[in-house]
Amino acid sequence: MSTLYPPASLWAATASPAPLSAEWPGEISTDVAIIGGGFTGLSAAVHLGETGVDAVLIEAGSLGYGGSGRNGGQAIPGLKYDPDDLEEMMGPELGPRLVREVGGGPELAFTLIDRYAMDCPTTRTGWIQPAHCPSAVETVTRRARQWAARGANIHTIDAAEVARLTGTRAYMGGLIDHRGGGLQPLSYARGLGHAATGLGVRLFDNTRADRLSRANGRWTIDTPRGRITARAVVLATNAYTTGTLVPGLERTIVPIYSYQIATRPLTPEERASILPEGHVASDTRRLLRYYRFDSTGRLLMGGRAPFKEVPDMGDAPPLEAAIADLYPQLAGIEIDYVWSGRVGMTADHLPHLHVPEEGLFAAIGYNGRGVALGTVMGRQLARLAAGAPAEAAAFPITGIKPMRFHGFNRPVLETLIRYYRWRDDREARQVDRS
Repeated sequence: MSTLYPPASLWAATASPAPLSAEWPGEISTDVAIIGGGFTGLSAAVHLGETGVDAVLIEAGSLGYGGSGRNGGQAIPGLKYDPDDLEEMMGPELGPRLVREVGGGPELAFTLIDRYAMDCPTTRTGWIQPAHCPSAVETVTRRARQWAARGANIHTIDAAEVARLTGTRAYMGGLIDHRGGGLQPLSYARGLGHAATGLGVRLFDNTRADRLSRANGRWTIDTPRGRITARAVVLATNAYTTGTLVPGLERTIVPIYSYQIATRPLTPEERASILPEGHVASDTRRLLRYYRFDSTGRLLMGGRAPFKEVPDMGDAPPLEAAIADLYPQLAGIEIDYVWSGRVGMTADHLPHLHVPEEGLFAAIGYNGRGVALGTVMGRQLARLAAGAPAEAAAFPITGIKPMRFHGFNRPVLETLIRYYRWRDDREARQVDRS
């Protein structure tokens, strides 16, 4: 069988080597079986390995095949909701615990990279969220104030400072969160894989889970290679979830595509005024623009994509236009890569943690913040699978509730995307770029 590797992208072209897949020994018996070799599953594998739990991970393609190997590589703290809102939603006990957990997501990822000496380029100067209109300035001001009240190293910046740190006058203000940063996402996934194997976890790529069943207190996973039996199962397939394993789970999210382009390496002169201190940035547009440099000196620009698993150069013009809008001096610059990956969106914009049956644990729906959240959720799933009580989790454990009219979500989203693009452009015209 041939292994599925992520489609051509900047990350696939520059990633560090993947760990070798273990040799299939026949029928496998283990304590915890993990389905999915992205950030969530691999983080769960590392955290289980650190506690000495016998674990096996299977991935239908190669490690990082899905969104984990195709995202923007921005490690961003928090969720869509600000801390005050989260604490009001979750209550006085769970709320602060959840806020601490999601606020510490980037730190957890960077700590793992350092602890296991991963071959994974990082930038750790912080995340900038530029505000594209007056109401967005109010939003980021409120956000920064709430996080700062909880001890985070975050503060607002005015339009002049945003222009200095990003190199564009397209914004009216913003915030800088020093907890955030960037990493090479496919190298990070592979680095987690190396760490897990070093801790004794057995990894099997090109191994699809076809059926999941439970009898006599143990779970059975049927694969084309053979069976795996386990006391507990961690399901970590997020936006690549299908309906074959847990009924209804795939209909709790809408998978959308976020895509990116990467320019040729910029010259020192071209690069001097663009993100001069190495920050990563993602703005406040509804169809946000996210951008950064990679370790080869290429400028990356990301945004919402056509609904295609593998875009091509014909899909690049909208993001080329975004580069030219922010950085007119780069208009017409050569584009070396175009790629895409799925993002799992939930109706409430929150990640979901599920325990559908005894010994079965699943996390899904990171709403575009999967680098940090996937790492955090993997640790949560590992703790639960190792036997921690559900009430100790930092996320609420909820039932699986499929979206109504799920099959109509794609055309509705396509209409919303067109509307949001119009609104974003209209609001952005309020910015004085002189």
